[in-house]
Amino acid sequence: MHLRKIFAVYRAERFSPNSIEKDAAVLRCVCDELTQRGYSVEAVSEGELGRMTVAGISDDVSCCISMGREKSTLFLLGKWAYNTGKAVVNASAGVALCCNRRKVTETLSRAGIPLPAEHGSHGYWAKRADGVAEGACDVQFAANLSELDAVIHGMRGRGVDDIIVSAHVPGDLVKFYGVRSTGFFHICYPGDDGQWKFDDERRNGRPHHYAFSMDGLRSAAERASAAVGVDVYGGDCIVRADGSFCIIDFNDWPSFSRCREDAAVAIADIVEMRMAERVMYFKTNLETSKLMVNT
Repeated sequence: MHLRKIFAVYRAERFSPNSIEKDAAVLRCVCDELTQRGYSVEAVSEGELGRMTVAGISDDVSCCISMGREKSTLFLLGKWAYNTGKAVVNASAGVALCCNRRKVTETLSRAGIPLPAEHGSHGYWAKRADGVAEGACDVQFAANLSELDAVIHGMRGRGVDDIIVSAHVPGDLVKFYGVRSTGFFHICYPGDDGQWKFDDERRNGRPHHYAFSMDGLRSAAERASAAVGVDVYGGDCIVRADGSFCIIDFNDWPSFSRCREDAAVAIADIVEMRMAERVMYFKTNLETSKLMVNT
């Protein structure tokens, strides 16, 4: 039976620094798209979900879509997916990985994704490694090793013990947005429209629009998505003057603010794909069980 009800979870505001309305807007857009396709969508906040149990998600829900990052959210939705065999987009395990910068960096490295070096001659970035950035103080630039020591000392003084360091990479800052396996992939240059999150993006200056392989970046982003385990993703990369690039950040479910409507269509597509896969999985298992009984 193909169920027509979808459960949606909005992201807690603390995980949307300077992007609260943008993050909420993309999920609303996805819910609207799914409603137009004939689904009944029930949307809740992470706070509301935190007061629920797995049993609180009705039996007729066929899929959960979630921008949530709270540990309680990931646990509850992961347990629901395990108990029911139904899909969650994005999957809890992938989101949990994205919420740990050290682990996601190690995962991308093993997958052969081009990343910035640890050392360089153009400065350094110190980033909170055990979570996502909830404010500007979680990602800081240091012009040299002496400044880096001071930055790390300051971060530790605020209770951030796990810090990852990478070399600053000169070049064009390019943001990318994708929905795995749908063909949707969008890039933009924040330096062109001035839409900054923490103003850190200004560090690379106005873009030169260096030539680079869009197919190469799309392929790397899709491989990163598969390695991390999230269908709806985004990130930042630096394109160097010679056309080479490295990915400096990879995230689960960004705001897609520059391409929201098109992204919503692609996200609805992946939701339907994941639901269809689960239906086929159950159908195949049922047919296999019947064959074994009759043999």
